[in-house]
Amino acid sequence: MFYREAGDFKTSYRADSQTFPIRFDRYRYYVVLAIAFLVVPFIINDYWANAILLPFLIYAIAAIGLNILVGYCGQLSLGTGGFMAMGAYACYKFMTAFPDLSMFINVILAGVVTAIVGMLFGLPSLRIKGFYLAVATLAAQFFLVWLFNRVPWFYNYSASGQINAPQRTMFGVEITGPLAPAWATYLFCLVFLTLSALIARNLTRGSVGRKWMAIRDMDIAAEIIGVNPLRAKLSAFAVSSFFVGISGALFFALYLGAVEVGEAFNIQKSFLILFMVIIGGLGSVFGSFAGAAFMVLLPVALKVVGVDLLGWPTDTVAHFQLVIVGALIIIFLIAEPHGLAQLWRLAKEKLRLWPFPY
Repeated sequence: MFYREAGDFKTSYRADSQTFPIRFDRYRYYVVLAIAFLVVPFIINDYWANAILLPFLIYAIAAIGLNILVGYCGQLSLGTGGFMAMGAYACYKFMTAFPDLSMFINVILAGVVTAIVGMLFGLPSLRIKGFYLAVATLAAQFFLVWLFNRVPWFYNYSASGQINAPQRTMFGVEITGPLAPAWATYLFCLVFLTLSALIARNLTRGSVGRKWMAIRDMDIAAEIIGVNPLRAKLSAFAVSSFFVGISGALFFALYLGAVEVGEAFNIQKSFLILFMVIIGGLGSVFGSFAGAAFMVLLPVALKVVGVDLLGWPTDTVAHFQLVIVGALIIIFLIAEPHGLAQLWRLAKEKLRLWPFPY
């Protein structure tokens, strides 16, 4: 009975078109942000940070980026892992070449470099679409991984071919390296996720987002009514790659600390991010959060239930996880293509009308 618009009046177009027009949704958003910034850092520990929170924050940024490209612009991509590798190696080169540069700037520059590379690999989208575009972006995945493996300059001629994140501090607190406290790395990633979500939300609700969705729905009709397909598609690839590059930089520098591109950013990483978008909901920023949370929490929940409580072998639980994810993808693609985000929207609509029939 408390989720109602009664008495929630709008007196301007700006108030009516805001992101959360219902006051209850807006206050709930502020409460979640307050808890995330002011409460969680004081109770976080290394296990919660490394097992749940940091993967969720980083994967959510990558899912937002891929959702912009696939969900909003309709350009299928299987090269997310390669673009994450691009962000990681760009961040590593900036950190080693400019040791006095702020870590915040390093991550932003890594996203910019990845956006430029994403635009180059997005050029085939002007001629091909669908399955053929997916194959082209898959080629980008393999090419980038091969490039970082074969060109020693990218890993500073290290004998092992592995890149290690140098120690960096912000405001006197370490945020990279083995001695970085969990709350510091968590807050650093949380700031980037919050900014990414706000930027993505405003872009998708503005003229740029409407052009993306016009291209997604029918590119020929969009071009007839004045949408430039070159600018629309390349801007989607640039924005998407920017967010994915940021997630790759954070994944390398703050989460893993040391990576080998063939293991950390392989094709499985691309499919993992794509599964997050499909399960969470295509064309929804909230769906990116929901999909990332589901894919991060699922293995943890299966380990607790299957291994700790039921005593199943670890490999059996791992295979069971693949079965669950595959079944959910089939179910969502057939029954509910908009994923968990649509189920959340339907639940809110029912709550707004309860106890009346929907």
